[in-house]
Parts: sequence; structure tokens; C-alpha cells
Amino acid sequence: MTDQAFKLRELINENSPEKVQIGDARIIAISSGKGGVGKTNFTVNLGIALSKLGKKVTIIDADLGLANIDILLGLVPRYTLTHVLKMEKKLSEIVVEGPNGVSIVSGGSGVMDMVNLSQAELSRLIESLEYLNSESDYILIDTGAGLNHSVLSFIQAATELIVVVTSDPTSITDAYALIKNIGELDVSVKVVVNRVESNREGQDVFSKLNTASSKFLDLELENIGYIYEDYNVKKSVKKQVPFLIGFPNSLASRGVELVAENLDRNSKYVAPNGGFSSFIKKIFKK
Repeated sequence: MTDQAFKLRELINENSPEKVQIGDARIIAISSGKGGVGKTNFTVNLGIALSKLGKKVTIIDADLGLANIDILLGLVPRYTLTHVLKMEKKLSEIVVEGPNGVSIVSGGSGVMDMVNLSQAELSRLIESLEYLNSESDYILIDTGAGLNHSVLSFIQAATELIVVVTSDPTSITDAYALIKNIGELDVSVKVVVNRVESNREGQDVFSKLNTASSKFLDLELENIGYIYEDYNVKKSVKKQVPFLIGFPNSLASRGVELVAENLDRNSKYVAPNGGFSSFIKKIFKK
């Protein structure tokens, strides 16, 4: 792994005509302490909401092996990140266009394969970064749920993290455990409370999580919105159509739109240097 990290840094830092240009896409990992809180559904609809604000959005499905985004959208990608790593396809060739122009990249097993790349595969990956940076204002990384190594690696490499949580006590506890395990890193942590019955319920959940994080981790969280419990969400899943498309006037849709507006206009965010190249570099950093 150390060898791989060294080769990656060499590729990124070398001064050659082929050197990848640094982009400024916002890299946001979206995760949750436990499954079943609506994380992937939120990610898809957030991408659509951001695209409606005129932003170019790419979603990378890093929930290993589950391909939930594909299922939610009724897509069957022919190629995944694995084909890029094996030098069979360019990144631009595996991108699938989703609703409202959102670009979808299926990770497949390729996400895990990134830790065992050859020199040729590393070169191929780095060359692909320019495409993502030039084509995206936002790159949303839909991680798996929980505390496994791959989830934490993606979170630690991102510059921003959105934690999706519900009012379920186990969801709050697991979300806190996730935040605690991130460590002392320069990651802006934002919270979205899903499936609330009222704004007060959402505020109570955020307050519990933020109080614990502030007191024991010395970390202030950012509240970027609540999403109401809405039966239209279940109907949209069955139809394999995002609720922001199938039920644009629903409570859930309005909630996600407000989150997107907060994220894009009001969030305390300063763009770092490095874009997606920096994200990849951090994954390999040991």
C-alpha cells in the first residue's frame, strides 16, 4: 500500500505535458451510521436538486457491490470503475446519464480494487481525473453505511461529509460513532435529518448529535436541513423514479431542494486546492 501511495504521488506531482489540471469540484461524501435511513435515495435526489440549480453533478456509487443507485434509477450500467482500472475503458465511457443530466459512475468491485493498482492502472486513473473535474461542480460519493474501512477511507479523503440520520435512537448513536471514528481531520461535517414529522423533531435530533460532538469531540456540526416523512418516497422507489422527478411537489422533494440550496448558497465552505486529484491522493495516503 505504501508503494502504491508513492507511485500515485509521483504521477500526480510529475511535471509533464500530460499532467492533470487541478479542478475545483466539491467532493462530498454522503454516509450514515447505519443502513435503512434513506442515504442513497437522498444522494440521488440531492444530485437532481443541485442540477436544477444549474450545477453539473456526478454521483459515484461507492456502496460496494450493492449498486443501489442503479436500482433506484432503473439503470443497468454496462461498465463500472473496474473497467477503467483495468484500462479497458476511459472514465468518460463508463458514465451513465441519469435524471436531469446527473452523471452516474458505478463503482462495482473497482472501488475496492483501488488499493491494489499497478503502475499502468494508476496512470489510467489519474488521466481520468481531468474529465471529472472539468465536467462536475459537485462530485457526490455515496458510501456504504457503517464503520468499515472502505467507508472511512472515502470519508477521510473527502473535504465535506453529509451524515444522514433519523430520529431512531440507534441511528443517532451510530451516526455519532461514525463521526467519532473520522478522527481529527479537516472535514466539514454536515447533518441531514431524514423522515421527520416536524421541524422540532429534526432540531431535537440535530441538537442531540451536535451537543455530543461538541462536548466530547470538540467538533461543531452544521445543520443543513430536514426531510419530512413522505409516502411518496416509497412509491417512487417502487417505480424506480426519483421522488424529485415523480413527485416534485411532495414534502420530501421540497426538503431536499432546501438542503441543496443551503449546501450551495449558505454552507460554510472554502474550496480547497486539488479537486478530485486531492481526493484520490488522500485515499492512498498512509
